[in-house]
Amino acid sequence: MSRPEHIAPPELFYGETEAKKYTGNSRIAAIQAEMTMRAVELLNLSDEGSYYLLDIGCGSGLSGEVLEEDGHIWVGMDIAPAMLEIAADKDVEGDLFLQDIGQGVGFRPGTFDGAISISVIQWLCNADKTENRPRYRLQRFFSTLFMSLQRGARAVFQFYPENDTQVEMIMGIAMKCGFTGGLVVDYPNSKKARKFYLCLFAGQAATGQKQELPQGLDNEETASGVANTETRIHNRTRGKKSRKPVKDTSWILRKKELARKRGVKDVPLDSKYTGRKRKPRF
Repeated sequence: MSRPEHIAPPELFYGETEAKKYTGNSRIAAIQAEMTMRAVELLNLSDEGSYYLLDIGCGSGLSGEVLEEDGHIWVGMDIAPAMLEIAADKDVEGDLFLQDIGQGVGFRPGTFDGAISISVIQWLCNADKTENRPRYRLQRFFSTLFMSLQRGARAVFQFYPENDTQVEMIMGIAMKCGFTGGLVVDYPNSKKARKFYLCLFAGQAATGQKQELPQGLDNEETASGVANTETRIHNRTRGKKSRKPVKDTSWILRKKELARKRGVKDVPLDSKYTGRKRKPRF
């Protein structure tokens, strides 16, 4: 079976038909949600408060919906217009940008608290056009991403490497651009369940605490210091909350201010009743 990146460039492969098929497939959506939750766990964010995250290759917003459930504010970028149109039609909360990540990440230094990417980075390794040089595109991407992250922040990439040489190339270029970290492999002994996550650190945090690479999950024990993804998925299907609610008054005020900056009309005014729980009526 041919790999998608060998068939056509992403902006052509994910046309209107393929984008709808991808988004409407419940199995793909479940797998995407699972990998997104695992990526967020590897970011090692505090359970309290919401964070400003970058979703690289956001597609139709499947990963963004998971970030929204966790109470985070996110920005998505993707090269496929058809995917972004579906995300816009779903009225996702994140800001969406049409962007080729091989040309860099155009945000101010220290903008994001973290970044995730699901099934995207292997596309940069394919020279689908004469002017596309994988090593140059990877270097441009990682160097600008490093600048856009706060010091000590993490970037987690779930990807499907074609071979060991591709993994070494991606990791080597990321390290040259200032990142540290390494590869986390979940279920390494299972061909079906095995997942690869590139976990990168953008320097050391201001606290000076040394960052340690998380261990991968296996069939015998869960990763040290990382919550079990399977438990989160189980709770998610049963409607249970795996994190403390972060949609408090301050979160609501930030969302309203963001809506005003976007030019949204009829944003409710702030008052002492904003975010207050209402008593049940009988």
